[in-house]
Amino acid sequence: MSSKNLGASKNPGASNDLGAPDDLGPLLARGVRDLRRVTGLPVAFGGAVSPDHRTLVIEQLCGTATRSLANLQVSAGAGLGGKALALARPSAVEDYLSARGITHRYDAAVAPERLQAMLALPVRVGGRTRAVLYAATRQRVRFGDVVLRSAAQVVHQVERDLEAEQEVLRRLEAPATLSRDEIDDLCAELTAIAGTVSDDGARTRLLDVCHRVRSRTHQPRPAVSLSPRETEALALVAAGCTNDEIAHRLGLLPNTVKSYLKSAMKKLDATNRVQAVNRAREAGLIR
Repeated sequence: MSSKNLGASKNPGASNDLGAPDDLGPLLARGVRDLRRVTGLPVAFGGAVSPDHRTLVIEQLCGTATRSLANLQVSAGAGLGGKALALARPSAVEDYLSARGITHRYDAAVAPERLQAMLALPVRVGGRTRAVLYAATRQRVRFGDVVLRSAAQVVHQVERDLEAEQEVLRRLEAPATLSRDEIDDLCAELTAIAGTVSDDGARTRLLDVCHRVRSRTHQPRPAVSLSPRETEALALVAAGCTNDEIAHRLGLLPNTVKSYLKSAMKKLDATNRVQAVNRAREAGLIR
């Protein structure tokens, strides 16, 4: 008989002791879609592991014909996903309902989908399993190396994205004694980390967090006035241009560009180009 989490909270991805993101849903939804696409298997699903690491709840479904697996609570050691959670390694069966190496507590939930061959893969960050992703087919088969490698690549990408989010949140717990310059440097570094995240939704959330941190921790600076050339040069820095490229676009000598940028940095009380761009944006001088 299946075990459903009908009365409990449906937020298994809640904040935990390692500072993981509050909601793993967007990352796992993308992982489930990618798992189905790259393996070619018709069904994929998954869910986040509870903070106590004793259960997971299946909330992301892709390719299923029914809702029999939705919100299914899986205990560590039970079923295929529970086995993957308990052992912290991928597990697979050729025919779920007749498999001998797993418990059959969740057969009633699996049967309506007519699933046979199934693969369960733990998503691990910081030495702990944060979620479990499944891929399955309605045929009895033994998964080959191509399928297993493809599935592992998807899991590794989800792990990298989750690790990046977790690192951003960890760094944002820095002491309130950080100076304004240190906060600027931190946010610039976190923005760079966000750029490594492949999931658009996750990347947007990380950048939004950095923006909110700057907004909450920065006191208004005195009004700054830049000359038109200083503004143009700084805007091109923000666009990723080098000094030589700026000089070419503005019809100036490279040394003249350096002078304009040095003057702008002094007016903005910035110690480097990144700080100058960030502070110019805060002041509404550039976009």
